[in-house]
Amino acid sequence: MPEERRERDLILSPNEFAFISDQTKGNINVYVGPYKASLSNTDQPILFRQDSKRFEKCTLEQSIQTFAISPEGWYLTLKNPAKDNSSPKTGTVSNMVELNVGHKVSIPGPVSFPLWPGQMVNVIKGHYLRSNQYLVVRVYDEKAAQENWEKAVIKSQTAGTTETQSIDVSKLSLGKQLVIKGTNISFYIPPTGIEVVKGEKGEYIRKAVTLERLEYCILLDESGNKRYVKGPEVVFPEPTESFIEVEGKRKFKAIELSEIKGIYIKVIAPYSENGKDYKEGEELFLTGKDMMIYFPRKEHAVIKYGDNELHYAVAIPEGEARYVMNRLTGDVFLQKGPDMFLPDPRKEVIVKRILEKRQVSLWFPGNQKAQEVNEELKKELKKLKERPASPQMALPAQDFEEPFTDSWDEETGNAFSADSFDRRSLYTPPRTITLDTKYEGAVAVNVWTGYAIMVVGKTGERKVISGPRTYLLEYDEELQVFSLSCGNPKTDTKLFHDVYLRVLNNKVSDTLDVETKDFVTLELKVSYRLNFQDDSSKWFNVENYVKFLTDRFRSILSSVVKTYTINDFYLNSFDIIRKTILGEDLKTGYMFGENNMFVYDVEVVNVAIKDTKIAQLLMEAQQSLIQESAILMKEKSKLEITKFLESIKQQTAEAQYETNKSIFGYEKEELEKKVELEIAKIDSERKTKELKLDGEFKEEELLGKINELTLQREKRSNEQEYYFKEKEYELYAKEIETELKAVVEKAKAISPDLIAALQAFSDKELLQKVASSMAPLSILGGESVADVFAKLLKGTKLEGVFLNIGSDTVGKIIQKKKD
Repeated sequence: MPEERRERDLILSPNEFAFISDQTKGNINVYVGPYKASLSNTDQPILFRQDSKRFEKCTLEQSIQTFAISPEGWYLTLKNPAKDNSSPKTGTVSNMVELNVGHKVSIPGPVSFPLWPGQMVNVIKGHYLRSNQYLVVRVYDEKAAQENWEKAVIKSQTAGTTETQSIDVSKLSLGKQLVIKGTNISFYIPPTGIEVVKGEKGEYIRKAVTLERLEYCILLDESGNKRYVKGPEVVFPEPTESFIEVEGKRKFKAIELSEIKGIYIKVIAPYSENGKDYKEGEELFLTGKDMMIYFPRKEHAVIKYGDNELHYAVAIPEGEARYVMNRLTGDVFLQKGPDMFLPDPRKEVIVKRILEKRQVSLWFPGNQKAQEVNEELKKELKKLKERPASPQMALPAQDFEEPFTDSWDEETGNAFSADSFDRRSLYTPPRTITLDTKYEGAVAVNVWTGYAIMVVGKTGERKVISGPRTYLLEYDEELQVFSLSCGNPKTDTKLFHDVYLRVLNNKVSDTLDVETKDFVTLELKVSYRLNFQDDSSKWFNVENYVKFLTDRFRSILSSVVKTYTINDFYLNSFDIIRKTILGEDLKTGYMFGENNMFVYDVEVVNVAIKDTKIAQLLMEAQQSLIQESAILMKEKSKLEITKFLESIKQQTAEAQYETNKSIFGYEKEELEKKVELEIAKIDSERKTKELKLDGEFKEEELLGKINELTLQREKRSNEQEYYFKEKEYELYAKEIETELKAVVEKAKAISPDLIAALQAFSDKELLQKVASSMAPLSILGGESVADVFAKLLKGTKLEGVFLNIGSDTVGKIIQKKKD
C-alpha cells in the first residue's frame, strides 16, 4: 500500500505542469509546480496531442510538461488563448477556463507560462534580417492585425521611419501578403493577426537576389506578367511574385553581342525606345552593331532554333563561299570570302547544295570524300523532310521554322545563367580555332593549269573559266559535259564523259588505215599535239572534239597517201604525214575554226604494211641497201683516216722548220746586239781619249801625233777583226740552213719502216739521245755510231733505217750535241 501511494504522488518542480482528469466528473485540472499532490484512483494523467487535437491517457511521468518559454529575441504563437488572457497560476491547482478556440496570438519574449488544456504553442526565433534577406508575412486575422499592427517588434537597419510604419492599416485584409525587406528592417517579430509565411523548403527568412553589373533576374507574377530587373540591385519580389529559376539559379548574365554574334528577337508587346515604336509581332535581329550588351525585356521573346539562342557568324576563308537564300524571295546568292558572314535570320539562311552522283564523279574525279559528303547531305535532307528543325538545310527542302516561344518561360529553362560569358566556341588556350570548311560552303571547282571548264547557268548564260583558278559555282550553275572517244582507233562506241577540257599540250592518238596508189594498205599510228587558243567561247562548240579531229585527219591523210606508190611513201612516210598536217615548213600547223583547236605537232609512231609479203620484200630491199651503205661508209672512213695521218706528218715537219728558223734568227739578233755593244764601248773610249789628248796637245804635240797614229792603227785592226767575225757568222748561218735543208730532203726519202720507228720513238729528240748514248760504244769498237746502231736494230723494223743516213750526218749531230 505505501508503494502504491508513492506511485500516485504527483511532484512538480518549478516550470512544470500536468493535466489531471477527474474520471468521475470529466473535469481537467492543471497542476502547476512547485507542487505536490497525492492522486486518487479516479484521477487520470492525460496529454493533449496537437496533431490529433485530442486528450490521451498517459502515465504520471509522461503527463509532466514544461512551461512554454520564449527568451529574449524569440516569440510564441499561442493557439486557443484564454478569453481573459490568463494562464494557470504557479504552485496551485487550476480548473479549466474558457478558451477562444480557433484564435491565435503572438507573444514576444521574454515570457514563460503553463498552458491551459487544449492550448497549442509554437516557439519561434525572432527574424534577424540581413540587407539581402526578406520575409513574407500574411494577414490571418484582419481585425487583430489592424489592432495590433503597431505592437510588432521591429528594429530598423538605420534610424528613421520603417517601411511597415508607412502601411495603411485599414487596408490590411484577410490573406493579404506583405514583404518585410532586410534593407530597412534588421529584426522583426510579427504582431497578433500577422504570421510569417514559410518558404518552399520550410524556411522563414528568404534570400533576395543580389545583382551585379551585367546581371539580371526575372520575376513572374501570379497574373502571368514578368518583371526584368538589371543590376547592380538587391531585388525583393512582390508578395505575388516569384523568381524564375533555371537549373537552380535565379540570376543570369546579360547576353554579350558582337559584330559576329547576334540574337533573334520577336516583339510580343508594343513599346517605344529611343524615339522608335515597335509593334507586336515585329522581328528584330540585334548584333554588336546595335548594342554590345543585351538585357532581355518583357516585350521581347527570343526565337530559337534547337537549343541555340545566339547566332554566330560563319568563317568564309579566301577562295571559298556560302550559298545564302533570301527566305522572303527565294533568291540564292553567293557570299564569297574572306569574310565573317553573319546571316540575318529574318530573311537569310545558309543552304547547302546536293549534287547528283554523276555530277560529283565528273566535277571531282577520284574524290571519295566528296562522294561521302554528298551522301551525308542527302541523308540530312531526308531527316529534315521528316522533321523540320533547323534553318540551315540542303535545298530543295522547304525553309522550315519552329514556332517561337518566350525563351524566358520558367518551364523552358532557356535563360542564360553563368558567372562569366560563355562564348560557346572551340577556343582553347592559346586561343586557336580549326577551320574545316572545305565541304561546308558553295561548290568550288579547282581548274588546273592547262585546263578549262564551261559554266552554264539555268538562264542560258555561258562562260569559260581557264586555269589555274578556283571558281565558285552559283547555286543555279552547272558545268558543261562533253564526250571523248576512247580506244585506238577512235570510235563512237566507247565514250568518256568529262567537264575539264585540256587546252594546253593536249595529245590525241589514233590508228588509221590508208591505201597507196598501187593498192597497198598501210596502218598508220599517229599522235597529234594540240592547243585551244584565241576565242574561248568556241572551245566547247564541238561535243566530241577527239572524234571530230581524227575524222578530219583520216580523210586528209587517205587522200594524200593515195597519190604515192608504196615505195615512194614508205621511204618518206614520216615527212609526208607531218608536212600534210603541219605544212611544208612544219611550223604552220592546222587550225580548226569550229572550236579554235590548233594542231601544232604530229608524232608518227609507226607506219606498217598490212600485207606481210609486200612488207617482207621491202624489208629485204632495205637490208641490201643498208649493207651496201655500210661498206661505202667503211671505205670512206679509211680514206679520211689516211688523209688525217698525212696531214699530221706535214704539219709536224713545217712546225720543226719554223722552230729552227726562229732559233737561228734569235742567235743572229743576239750577235748583232753584241757587235753594237762593242762598237759603242770603243766609241766611248775613243772620245774619252780624244778629250784627254786634246788637253795635252799643246804640251805634247809630238806625243799626240804618235798616239793618233797608234789609235788609227788599232782602229783599222778592230774593223778588220769585226769584218772577219761578221763573215764567220754569216758562213755559220748558211751552213746551218744547208744542213736543215739536207735533213728535210732526207726526211722525205725515209722509208715507211722509219716512219713506224719514228712513231714508236715519238720524235727526233729520242734519236739524238740514242746517238749520244752510242758514241762511247762507237769509240771503243772503232766503228761509226750508225754501224753500231744498225747492229743493235738488226732483225727489227728499224734495220736499214740508218743506211740511208750518212755517217757524216750522224757525226754532225753528235758533234752538235757535244757543243
